[in-house]
Amino acid sequence: MNSAKSQIDRLALGTVQFGLKYGVANRGEKVTLENAKQILRHACAVGINTIDTAIAYGDSEQRLGKIGVRGLQVVTKLPSIPKNCGDIQKWIYASVTESLARLNVERLAGLLLHTPLELLTPRGGDLYAGLQNLKQDGIVDKIGISIYDPAELDAVCNRYSIDLVQAPFHILDRRLIHSGWMDRLERQGTELHVRSVFLQGLLLMNASDRPPYFSQWESLWKQWDQWLETNHIAPLAACLGYALSFPQIKKIVVGVDRLEHLSAIINSINQTEFHWPNDIFCDDARLINPSQWVG
Repeated sequence: MNSAKSQIDRLALGTVQFGLKYGVANRGEKVTLENAKQILRHACAVGINTIDTAIAYGDSEQRLGKIGVRGLQVVTKLPSIPKNCGDIQKWIYASVTESLARLNVERLAGLLLHTPLELLTPRGGDLYAGLQNLKQDGIVDKIGISIYDPAELDAVCNRYSIDLVQAPFHILDRRLIHSGWMDRLERQGTELHVRSVFLQGLLLMNASDRPPYFSQWESLWKQWDQWLETNHIAPLAACLGYALSFPQIKKIVVGVDRLEHLSAIINSINQTEFHWPNDIFCDDARLINPSQWVG
């Protein structure tokens, strides 16, 4: 069994909240700069060495640069290709150069595409070549894609060699497992990072706090709540423990908006093994894909 420290090493700090208001459970504003400093300092102190951000996350990169992230593994993401972009490779180089300046670092541990299906368009070859050039120049260690559905991997990975994949994964969303992609990525040597293990905080809410939109999955919530009660486990520990139980996952991206949230996550990592339920999952994109949430 892995030690608690080695489990903490598998966490990556997500920073979308540093630049944007984000998450169904986050009713406040984006994280203040002072709170961001406290969160980042504590993350480093406990052994978290990977930061996940994106050009599209408001001023997250700029704030990280002000706080200081040198010595950490930084993964960022390119936005969609601008409609008026004439030279894709030049745009990629300029975007990453600007990103490095905001972050105040000299290289990136990973560079992901926020819109990976652009690789399948007529301009996909130029897009991939631009990523490869950055890798060959030593500016980026690993290139990859951030996906919303494992089905996106079917076409992309059959055409291109990808070093790193970031995908949604939690106890209700088991598409990575059922599609076979979790094991396939490991076999082909592609590093896997997962996000949304708390489903933007929805999995951590009490039944009375869930927004009305989610009542259409009432039977699923009852199963989840009952399993937690029967096993005497808090939802935070259950969500983390489930993701950590898969050795194929290299990093688990967790986003927080207060130091207390990060401390709670660290304190919820335990070494208790559970018999995880096989029947509590959902393939309905209206639930497991936050971009489709209504209301």
